[in-house]
Order: sequence, then structure tokens, then C-alpha cells
Amino acid sequence: MKHLSLNRGMAVLAMTAATLFATLTPAQANSLAQVEQAKTLRVAIDLNAPPYGMKDANLKETGSDVETAKLLAGDLGVQLEIVPTTQANRIPFLLTNKADVVISSLSITPQRQEVVDFSIPYAAIQSVIAAPKDENIKTMEDLAGKTVVTARGTTNDANVTRLAPAGTNIVRFENDATAITAVTSGRAHIFSGAPSIIASLNKNMGDKPLETKVVMATAMMGIGVAKNNPELLNKINELIRQNLKNGKLNEIFKTFHGADLPQEVLAEGK
Repeated sequence: MKHLSLNRGMAVLAMTAATLFATLTPAQANSLAQVEQAKTLRVAIDLNAPPYGMKDANLKETGSDVETAKLLAGDLGVQLEIVPTTQANRIPFLLTNKADVVISSLSITPQRQEVVDFSIPYAAIQSVIAAPKDENIKTMEDLAGKTVVTARGTTNDANVTRLAPAGTNIVRFENDATAITAVTSGRAHIFSGAPSIIASLNKNMGDKPLETKVVMATAMMGIGVAKNNPELLNKINELIRQNLKNGKLNEIFKTFHGADLPQEVLAEGK
């Protein structure tokens, strides 16, 4: 695999992706009134990022983000249209008006806030380094000379790019599903991702599961809304608070992630 640690151009690209998105010419985003008139909410979701977005055995869309989108569309009284995307294209799809909102494990970062608005948190996500139990990794410095796989354009990509020492071989796949395949097939065994994704990966690892070695960051996840669209953003915030308070968002999260939402998120509903 190609060694990428010395390519500072790639590191800069990963850290400034949101800024590069700004070079796109934003289309006029649908307002709340237009969504209600069309009776459809178009939601960009990566369906290759289990357990956030995926397809079940019957090829039906499911996952915590899919169910969150269904909940909010239902509360708006409109139909849900899922716009399949990749993790790298989540924000570009919003900027070019291919979607009204993004609900796709999108963590709230200062770089992304420069080009899109975010709702209040509806969930949270950790970014970790995971590896087999016998892999001696205690700090990021222990990654020197090792190969780490991750999904391109994600927060996990940005974090490992920023924190890994010189000599780390970072291999980027187009989405979590292909990165997971690299691990389950034995081509790689160190993964930069979220705990829930690692839990899904471990279902196919038999007696050699990955375990969290280093927590790189904990980030709040928000729903992405195009800039200058306050009515839609405010309505989304209202519905998130309502569904945090009534427990529906926590129920969705627990179903797919096996744990309650963090208190920092639940507090938004009080």
C-alpha cells in the first residue's frame, strides 16, 4: 500500500475539506415552506455507514440516521426521500441542492460550520483507533510504522491525519463499508472509526475482535442545513428538542448503538 504520511498536501486537504467545499457555487436551498409545499423532505444519507445508514436483509434502508430522518419527516407531515450519498459528498450534496438536509453521522466541526449550518446535537460520535487485543497501541505515537485504514472525508480521517505521527501509513477507502471489508478480509487490522462501526465490524471477526486503543475525540452530531435557511433550521431544532424530550431519539440511538445518548445530548431536550 502506498505510504501517505509524508504527503503533506493530502493532510492539508483532509483538514480543509470544508473550506474546499466553499468553492462550489451553492444552489438556492429549499426553504421550510418549499419542503411543506413539495410534501417531501430530501435527506442525504450514506447507506454504507452502518449502523447509521445501511440496508437490511430485504434491501430496505435502515440505521439510526435513517430512522431519525423518518421520524423528522413524519413530524413535518411530509414524505421522506432518501438521497444516497458518500461520506465525502454529504456537504456538496447540500450545497448543490440535491438534498434539503444532511442526516449522515455528520459531526459538528468549525470547518464545516463555515459552509453549512448545524442543528443542535441529536446524537454523538466518538473517533477512535481500534486494533486486535495483542496489538501494542497505547497512544497515537505507537502508530508509527503501522498501517491504519479509515473512510475518506470523515472526521475519523481528519483526526488520524492530524494526530498520527510521521511514519504512519494511512489508507483511505471511499466509505466505512469498504474500510470494514479491508479489515474483515485480513488486508488490514488497525481501524480509525467510531465505536458503533467497530461493533458492527466485530460481528464478522470471530474470536479476533478489534478493541478501542485510543479515543481521538468525542464530537456532537448535527443535522446539516444550508446557510441562510433559518426557518428550516429552527423547525429542525424544535423537532429535535421534542424528540429528545419524549425519548424517541434516545430509543433510536439505543436500538442501533446499544447505549443511551450521552447526557450532553439529552440535556438539549430539557
